Amino acid sequence: MAIRPPILRAGDTVGIVTLGSPRDAETINARIQFLENMGFRVVVGEYVYSSMGFVAATPQQRASDLMRMFENSEVRAIIPVRGGSGVADILQYLDYSVINRNPKIITGYSDITVLLNTLYILADLITFHSLLLLDFRPTTPAYNFDQFFAATSTLLSPRQLLNPPGIPLLSRVPGNVTGEIVGGNLTSFLDTLGTPLEVDTTGKILFIEETHEAASRVYRFLSHLIRAGKIDDCAGIIMGECSNCELAYGKSYEDLITEVMVPLGKPLMSNLASGHGYYKMTIPIGAVANLNTFDNTLTVLEPTVSSV
Repeated sequence: MAIRPPILRAGDTVGIVTLGSPRDAETINARIQFLENMGFRVVVGEYVYSSMGFVAATPQQRASDLMRMFENSEVRAIIPVRGGSGVADILQYLDYSVINRNPKIITGYSDITVLLNTLYILADLITFHSLLLLDFRPTTPAYNFDQFFAATSTLLSPRQLLNPPGIPLLSRVPGNVTGEIVGGNLTSFLDTLGTPLEVDTTGKILFIEETHEAASRVYRFLSHLIRAGKIDDCAGIIMGECSNCELAYGKSYEDLITEVMVPLGKPLMSNLASGHGYYKMTIPIGAVANLNTFDNTLTVLEPTVSSV
């Protein structure tokens, strides 16, 4: 069982880091102000406002910001500004034993996927495929905040994960399996294949989502995942949205689910509101969940934070 980070309470301190691509200071400051208006204290990393082209700072600098947040006893949650590119570059510079001894809530999606899964693997820490700093703004739907705080600020268990009203979960292949959840953004997840940080999907529930990719490229990504044995090994599959993904050769993302994923025969659920979509369900990476496509439910079976 993975380590549950301490619960997030009103008035706690959150740490802000930029681990991938940069963002303009005006946007960052507006999002920080929103967090402060919610009642949180904020600590900002040294390289949050830095920019070196498509990454914010060197891998060592970005990694040092993250490590300082884990080492800061006042920080209860760590929120990256955004994903973008380059998050995988920092992984070799992290001290996973220190992180293991100082568990904290860490959240994000997109390229943060690679970090979430690596922290689960090497630090034995439950992480959260959920909001980035960019999402802390007035236009974010209440559903997204409700999901985030249900996972990080309550001990409710078991807890069924529900899509927003009017967006049904879809059972595509029947089955009833239990396992720890891994995965996230498909492109970023593939970054680990063939490296020492490759995610072992054996007995796991594999969660996938994607954005802004033509269906032909998603087909290539899924084929890579299949050839790498990640589908053979997993217990079941959850397919999230492919937001703003274009048709290619007359085929859509939904066609890929029907024609590529369903024939694999693994228990399969699709249409999960997550990641890059407007609605963002919080998926706890490393937590034990039950995927039941007979009754169309996805249930987290343990608290995802501790009361300490």
